[in-house]
Amino acid sequence: NGKVLVTGGCVNDYLNSTELYDPSTGAWTVAAVMNNALCSHTASVLENGKVLITGGSSSRAIALNSSALYDPSTGNWTSTGNMNNGRHFHTASLLPNGDVLITGGYNGSNSLNTAELYNPSTGTWTIMDVMNSARSIHTASVLKNGKILITGGTDNSALNSAELY
Repeated sequence: NGKVLVTGGCVNDYLNSTELYDPSTGAWTVAAVMNNALCSHTASVLENGKVLITGGSSSRAIALNSSALYDPSTGNWTSTGNMNNGRHFHTASLLPNGDVLITGGYNGSNSLNTAELYNPSTGTWTIMDVMNSARSIHTASVLKNGKILITGGTDNSALNSAELY
């Protein structure tokens, strides 16, 4: 609908609040709160218009495997399938077929080399091949050929590597 959904975050505490920004009016409105207070999660707009929220943390030591859907037509949140691994500081990429690829992140102890694929039709997650390098706080770009270019990030030190997934 052209509005921008802003979810959660953290400063001194973790937030479950959400707001909608309308660029046509410049106005902010409060939206329904999320089921969990989250920080360092991802948000992806799916082909059906719903927004998929994945992972994040609810305290400094806990990486979550939960995921939820926001429906802008109703303003409601619903839970969807849990990821296989808890993670925050990961990436989420909407693929040309409508699936969402999650790569890397941090599980509270280590950066991850794991990847998972979300199928919006079934609400299920599939474990994918591991990446060459464990990384968090990285970038992922969907290329025209459908591959994902994963760059940089950290695995206890800054990474200058890149890989195609």
